[in-house]
Amino acid sequence: MNFAKQQAIDLFGEEEEDQTNPNPQDPTHQSSTSATSSSASSSAASSSAASSSASSSSSNSQSASDDDEVHSFNNNISHSINNYDDQNYYNNNDGSNNLSIRNNSNAYSELFGNESDEEEAEVEIDKDLFGSDNEDYVKTPLVSPYPVPVLPQVRSSNNNPRGGLGRGRWNNDRGGPGLLPRPGPYPQRQGYGYGRGNNFNVPRDERLVADMKFAKSEETLARKCIQFQAPCELACYSRAEGGDVYFDDRSLRLFKRLITEDIGADLNEGFDTFVEKKDLGSKGFGDLLTSIRNKNIPLQNMHFVTYRNNLNKILATAYIRHEPWEMGVHRRKGVVYLDVHKLPERPQSEMERRRSYWGYCFETLATEDPNRFDGEGIHDVDANVEFCSVLKTKLGAHRILMGAEMDCCDSTDDGKRFYVELKTSRELEYHTEERFEREKLLKFWIQSFLAGVPYIVIGYRDDAGRLVRTERLRTKDITQRVKAKNYWQGGVCLAFADEVLCWLYGTVKENQDYILQFAPPFTRLELLQAQSCPVEIDEHVEQL
Repeated sequence: MNFAKQQAIDLFGEEEEDQTNPNPQDPTHQSSTSATSSSASSSAASSSAASSSASSSSSNSQSASDDDEVHSFNNNISHSINNYDDQNYYNNNDGSNNLSIRNNSNAYSELFGNESDEEEAEVEIDKDLFGSDNEDYVKTPLVSPYPVPVLPQVRSSNNNPRGGLGRGRWNNDRGGPGLLPRPGPYPQRQGYGYGRGNNFNVPRDERLVADMKFAKSEETLARKCIQFQAPCELACYSRAEGGDVYFDDRSLRLFKRLITEDIGADLNEGFDTFVEKKDLGSKGFGDLLTSIRNKNIPLQNMHFVTYRNNLNKILATAYIRHEPWEMGVHRRKGVVYLDVHKLPERPQSEMERRRSYWGYCFETLATEDPNRFDGEGIHDVDANVEFCSVLKTKLGAHRILMGAEMDCCDSTDDGKRFYVELKTSRELEYHTEERFEREKLLKFWIQSFLAGVPYIVIGYRDDAGRLVRTERLRTKDITQRVKAKNYWQGGVCLAFADEVLCWLYGTVKENQDYILQFAPPFTRLELLQAQSCPVEIDEHVEQL
């Protein structure tokens, strides 16, 4: 792929004024390759990162005003891109001792171009917590020996002492039911969440195989230190117009560094010719499995094969407990396949369809399009054209192969490619900023962190769909931004997901099919017996 160099706006340049450099002597900012890594080594790495950051920012100590933003970004584009450090992306991500990242430089080089000693990296790849033959893990008993994983208790941000106002009216301060029924678009199912031995005469769901109740506190999960391996790209595929799939990067778009010049653009442009995204069902998962076979990626020692979207749901459930989801679970030859299930949605209004389009329009606006001439408007936006990266990673002891759709990419001057996530959001106000940081930033961080995406570019729009400003975020800085406000911790999400995967892998049986769901009243995860397996998975297993 040819990447044209541009003298352009530097969305990846200057550091934000309000971000602080982590103290290299504070053990809460250290990252290790295992739970017993040397603190001296971590401190040295953190000090080196801090020195590099200080050196990088010293030449840009004077921040430009809003009117001089374009001039400031232009002066710093080459300095920022050349000093991009992919290794530091997985250092000090969380700012707390419950998040441990294991750097695998040789594996990560395919995605970010790191150079490392081949022999040492090869030893690192072969190192396995369960042995090279994987026998101990595959023989995990059907009844999991691990403690039942649970969610942290919900922390209410309502400081009003009167229980009859705000959120407090649904539950009183004694833990009993509130005066009014809990609101929500999803009605409670009969018998959901009640114990079997109580005096509730409620029929049991015959499909229920196992459930996972939530009681463990956030502090308990925060004390765990879960390793996460830097993701390594093994393959990719593109879906072009018309739905044809190619095992290359032809649909990968290049980030447009001049995006700030488009502030004021109308994101409604091109809505009349918009091609909405089709629900491919299990066929989309079949494309991922085909790309795995096309590259001959071995699955003998793999534990989970999934789209990133399923992992997003599991990690986010540690804090976001009002959004239902479900996924298919199918175990074949020791590998658990997690298939994406889309829940039924009510018909969207015209305005809701427009809001959905604004996100696609911003992605088109923020990427280079060789077929669109200068000054030409946005048109023929097709949500079905996409690029997907196939990544290998490891969360705790679980080896995961996942597909992740990537919005666009950029490259350093020496040719190292990295991905960029594009998001849109309504312009923040004082009463919407907290929810944005509690929920949206959590989702942004999970999605980018799992796939090793170092940068997120957000386009803020007004209620009419006009782009009012853009913001560049470094993925590794998001957890520091919310840490001071105690909204959420990335390490808690990883610890919860690790326990869910332990429970799930130890519960599902070979050649059996299930549905894992999180549904109202949102007090537990349910594993239900399914009646069938997607034909794409069966055909994939036959061809291995």
